[in-house]
Amino acid sequence: MKAAVLEQIDAPLAVRDVELTELKVGQVLVKVLVSGLCGAQLHEIRGHKGNAKFLPHLMGHEGCGIVDEIGPGVTTVKVGDKVVMHWRPGTGIEAPFPSYILDGKSMSSGKVTTLSEYSIVSENRLTTVPQDTPEDLCAILGCALTTAMGIIDNEVDLKFGESVAVIGCGGVGLNLIQAASLKSACPIYAVEKNINKKNLCFIAGATTFIDDINSIEEKVDVIIDTTGIPNVISTCVSKLSGKGRMILVGQPAPGRGVEVMNAVNLFSGMGQTIKATQGGRTNPTEDIPRYVRMHQEGILDVDKFVTHRFKLGQVNEAFDLLRSGNAGRIIIEIGDTEK
Repeated sequence: MKAAVLEQIDAPLAVRDVELTELKVGQVLVKVLVSGLCGAQLHEIRGHKGNAKFLPHLMGHEGCGIVDEIGPGVTTVKVGDKVVMHWRPGTGIEAPFPSYILDGKSMSSGKVTTLSEYSIVSENRLTTVPQDTPEDLCAILGCALTTAMGIIDNEVDLKFGESVAVIGCGGVGLNLIQAASLKSACPIYAVEKNINKKNLCFIAGATTFIDDINSIEEKVDVIIDTTGIPNVISTCVSKLSGKGRMILVGQPAPGRGVEVMNAVNLFSGMGQTIKATQGGRTNPTEDIPRYVRMHQEGILDVDKFVTHRFKLGQVNEAFDLLRSGNAGRIIIEIGDTEK
């Protein structure tokens, strides 16, 4: 099969011929239809995820596929099921890390990877969805959409009418704006340097588009940073309201510290909080079916965020576009997909 392989840190991926291995207990072979691209994968390419010691390895963590074969002990999915491929664990067996064969040697991989024609996935990284569920929706449910909805619902417990500022309006940021809008946040500030994102931000539900958090004169109830830029994070504390909550989604580079400017502000009002999130504490098994229903009823819309599509052989062009910041959501078409 063809697969995008990270062979060297901070280098283009190589689309290589990779061999599958026999399924172990709790593993599922999935024919991948589409994959999303997530900004976190740029950190992985740079080696910021501690992954250098595992090179070479496969990539991708949000996708849609069809179950092709199940390993021993698997009960939550069956052959022919359409599945969301997600990195947060859900129901099912936590299988061992899979292995593949590259150039006659064993190659490591995460428990879910999506930038390949087939993927060996841990059972608990798959959630079955109806066959008519759009592939793009499934891919985005693998990370960005569930993360955004989880942050708004679980991490900040957003109240009706509270104000929200989203810093960095890429794939996760746009879904955060949409999620805040669904919770009737007001106002919703989209903080983004790239003017090309302005229209997408308003489509998502932003009420105000600005390029600097310091442009906001009022205190903000919820600030969510997706950039991971230390000096951006450090300036936000003084903008929090008395019950303000700040959520860090973007990961600063290893070794980069974050200085909290005017930390005394954290003790004002009713007490403020700053915390990092891992996927919004979402539970894929419970949450994905709810979000699929919301999409079926026209409440959730992801099509408006998908701006570019590439084939697997164009994966490096897709990552270059992701780095440029000039895209909404990028979809990699791998198998037979709906149009």
